[in-house]
Amino acid sequence: MTTALIIIPLAAAVILWVLPLNRVSAGSIGLLAALAEVGIWIQVVVRFDFSKTGLQFEQHHSWFSDLNVSYHVGFYAFSVWLVGLTVVVTAACVAYAFWVGRERARAYFGLMLFLDAAIVGVFTAQDLLLFYAFFEAMLIPLYVLIGVWGGPGRIGATLKFVIYTMAGSLLMLASIVVYGLSKGTFDLVAIGQSGSTWIFLGFAAAFAIKAPLFPFHGWLRDAYTEAPPEVSAVLSGVVSKAAVYGFLRIGIAKFPGPTHDLRGLFLALAATGLIYGSLLAFRAPDFRGVVAYSSLAQMGLIVLGLFAVNDLGLNGSVLQMVNHGLISATLFLLAGMVERRAATGDLDRIGGMARGRPALATVLMATGIIGLAVPFSGAFAGEFLILAGVFRRGWGWSVVGVIAIVLAAMYMLRLISAVLHREVGAALGDAVLDLRPAELGVTVPLLACLLVLSAWPAAISGHAFGTKHPGAGLTSTLTSGSATSAPLTTP
Repeated sequence: MTTALIIIPLAAAVILWVLPLNRVSAGSIGLLAALAEVGIWIQVVVRFDFSKTGLQFEQHHSWFSDLNVSYHVGFYAFSVWLVGLTVVVTAACVAYAFWVGRERARAYFGLMLFLDAAIVGVFTAQDLLLFYAFFEAMLIPLYVLIGVWGGPGRIGATLKFVIYTMAGSLLMLASIVVYGLSKGTFDLVAIGQSGSTWIFLGFAAAFAIKAPLFPFHGWLRDAYTEAPPEVSAVLSGVVSKAAVYGFLRIGIAKFPGPTHDLRGLFLALAATGLIYGSLLAFRAPDFRGVVAYSSLAQMGLIVLGLFAVNDLGLNGSVLQMVNHGLISATLFLLAGMVERRAATGDLDRIGGMARGRPALATVLMATGIIGLAVPFSGAFAGEFLILAGVFRRGWGWSVVGVIAIVLAAMYMLRLISAVLHREVGAALGDAVLDLRPAELGVTVPLLACLLVLSAWPAAISGHAFGTKHPGAGLTSTLTSGSATSAPLTTP
């Protein structure tokens, strides 16, 4: 099943690129492949034993025997949920692109499916070079999707995105080569832990840029606002989580010494990004700008939980990755729907859209309220776990988190008010329609997933690391197969 989740979208992409299909046929094949991914993932969830730690659905074949490089894939409990986030968001975004009717559909849908396969590969790869190959493969479709189908500033946005990410990726490649050769293997399960700060920083640079983490976010605004809305949804909702996953699976698991020594630095960067991103989101003049900078803030919050390096913080971070991925993807898609109606996303030119448009108002309000992290929402559970975890590292970090949560409420309420209420915007007319059935078919499933997580956040937080008791199997899961047994958590 693991390989199938990678092969199916790749095979569908090749079919789309090779066969002379029209727009409807290309979109249909793309959507069918994306939905097939969701179906296979559901089978993985049903058959996965969350009471156990370690890899499941593992496949291991030699690739370069001289260097002990292998095609090694499999699922940990936390990666099951991140792959689920990937396939669900991708299916929604492919459906949106199909409904919109993107030009050059064969190329477009093939690239979206290629991106899907690369992200799934990142979350399932258990070999360092295989992980790097998938991590870099994500850049190829994103480069084309933004550069060809993006807005007026797409060329500058694409170049900035590529320069930033390539710089980090080269550092990660150097770290992989040194780390793998020094240990005699590139297998993530078998490779031992390392105490090298420099190797750790090489990995951290790549992950911090791709997430992005303050102050490596220079590419974020342009890429998120110039890309097509569905590409922004995947970029913010899923690609950023692949970078944070790298911190969890490689940075924290394999470098416990440097993680401990540099914990204060990363907590400070995460806290700064959390506050800074929230302030920028509150001041952003357009719909997508608010969502883009809120993503920077949420990445800071998630990294804050990761570098607490305890059960509460790590479980909360995994839960918040999924929560934020669904919220961000839904909001970017809604931004695209608003822009199609108003020809702009500027908040001072849209407004009053709740009048006569109950479906739009309901979906945006419900998503925004969950994004506010109100009690009984999944986002509340994730943020509470993160704050509780980071409190063990110092009460000051929790104070920063609480302040940022208040700021998040302010920018989300501002967004809801600017779009739905106030006076009718100058860019709107009486003929602006409510959400169509196809648009509801894209957004409602994402909202339904958020509601399910709000009702049962323990579905992820209680099973993130292969145990029915939150955090109980954390250390053994992340250090499985390591040569040393240095604990990742401290009292």
